[in-house]
Amino acid sequence: MIGRMIRSATVNDVPEIRAMIRELAAYERAVEQARATEEQLREALFGEHPAAYALIAEDDGTGEAVGYALWFPRFSTWTGTRGMHLEDLYVRPRARGAGHGKALLAALAATCRSNGYDRFEWWVLAWNTPTIDFYKSLGVELLEEWKVCRLSGAPLSELAAQAPDVVNPAPDVQEGHPCEPL
Repeated sequence: MIGRMIRSATVNDVPEIRAMIRELAAYERAVEQARATEEQLREALFGEHPAAYALIAEDDGTGEAVGYALWFPRFSTWTGTRGMHLEDLYVRPRARGAGHGKALLAALAATCRSNGYDRFEWWVLAWNTPTIDFYKSLGVELLEEWKVCRLSGAPLSELAAQAPDVVNPAPDVQEGHPCEPL
């Protein structure tokens, strides 16, 4: 067992989670894209229908939050089972190398096993060699043949405007269906 303090996030952690999201975005050279507010995070993580879940890594001596992992369930049509998508894994620079990242990943892997999830997946930036090397040391399989696709902003709106009427559309997420697309 890895001797690091990992716990489920609480609503009181939201300001610290937001701060670490911004730190991660700065590290990934995209701080202008990290626009989530504390209110949005509070609703997403602790609202009536959570969209995601978070773990906090704490310094063993001080209890200070030194990292977090934010994840949500996904579904595989190939396996017919749920899996886990890790949206963010971040450990503050001063705490790196002490095992917090590995402890967070181990806790998430245990969550996968206890929930019967067959897959645990996430993305990593191609230039982030230290992180890629860390993941490889854990036995992570890098799926080089896959490309991430993203549709947002004006192109998303333009495509949405072309949508045909849907027969029996799925209820809006706000009406209580947390696994429906946003």
